[in-house]
Amino acid sequence: MRPETLCIHAGYEPENGGARALPIYQSTTFKFDSTEHVGALFDLTAGDAFYTRLGNPTTDAVEKKIAALEGGVGALCTSSGQAATLLATLNIAQAGDHIVCASAIYGGTFNLLGVTLKKMGVDVTFVDGDAPLEELQKAIQPNTKAVFGETIANPALHVLDFEKMAELAHSNGIPLIVDNTFATPILCRPFEFGADIVVHSTTKYMDGHAVQMGGVIVDSGKFDWAASGKFPGLTEPDESYHGLRYTEAFGPAAYITKARVQLMRDLGTCQTPTGAFLLDLGLQTLPLRIRQHSANGLKVAEYLQQQKDVESINFPGLPSDKYYPLKQKYLPEGTSGVISFSIAGGRERAAKFIDSLKLVSLEVHVADIHSCILHPATSTHRQLSDQQLIDCGITPGLVRLSVGLENADDIIEDLEQAFAAINA
Repeated sequence: MRPETLCIHAGYEPENGGARALPIYQSTTFKFDSTEHVGALFDLTAGDAFYTRLGNPTTDAVEKKIAALEGGVGALCTSSGQAATLLATLNIAQAGDHIVCASAIYGGTFNLLGVTLKKMGVDVTFVDGDAPLEELQKAIQPNTKAVFGETIANPALHVLDFEKMAELAHSNGIPLIVDNTFATPILCRPFEFGADIVVHSTTKYMDGHAVQMGGVIVDSGKFDWAASGKFPGLTEPDESYHGLRYTEAFGPAAYITKARVQLMRDLGTCQTPTGAFLLDLGLQTLPLRIRQHSANGLKVAEYLQQQKDVESINFPGLPSDKYYPLKQKYLPEGTSGVISFSIAGGRERAAKFIDSLKLVSLEVHVADIHSCILHPATSTHRQLSDQQLIDCGITPGLVRLSVGLENADDIIEDLEQAFAAINA
């Protein structure tokens, strides 16, 4: 099935006389007829849901849908995008290990990897994703366990060169993990370009209506953990499951199974049945929405490009953008509705511009049907130093505009009156 059909039908097939809409299994637990069957569940030899932290029929259907959309062997829904990134990395990295990450990423991810994981003993080296392969190779260490980047960086809007980063990872026997939140699998499927693991904040475009917090990890099933020889957590016995070896027991699905039965079991960052249901509703219209977001975003970006108060603009859909060639290669259908642009005069004029908007909302959010705006340097990236802000592609006057599904001309008119206000 094609993506538009998968968004509606994948993951759930009603039985004869069954509910057409995905039901909400609002239960933490499930009943069984024998202790033998429950024992099989805990031995991982039976696949039924038995406790909603590890699996729920509503969540399971959504996981299957997202795995189908990304072209993976399995998916794991989490309580947030941050939780998805945390589990995706801890699934293969532990104290004493190292990760290489593109520096142009979401501020929350930057802090998670650079501060919190460091406290757990996992070191991270941030690199310029635009650097030549030979330069990036210098960041790889004997204990490096993954390369991480974002398809479209938030908020700098750099486009990841998948093939280069995949070559960096695979030539060193490690996986490439990609955050595909802004692109969604409708605009880009990273597995087709060499990525091994994909994460999303489903709170954003997948949901699209700002009604549920969530994240997801998707496993391509293509990385050979055993051949790498660097991932004993997947290839050596897990004593918490009587010596089970994930690669032997679950084959291509070893990674995503371990994430569920070991990390979700212990950390508990699970999605709720209602959250999964709301996410499913959003996924059903994702192709329509993300393409319209992209069209509206391009029209607004073309307008902003002509404004004298705009010092610079980042939108890979513009032919003048540095990342347009990579956009054409990896994101031919569009780059979502997120734009970042720098207003002349720095923080004060940027703040006045934002405060003058009427239709566009000031929100600590991005990527839903409502147009919204934020000043990253004083919000999502507030904890970063000036140098770290520069490394992330953020200037003092940079604002992030998430173009919604309102009429694009109405959005532009609101921007026009805000520009007039800062010049009054």
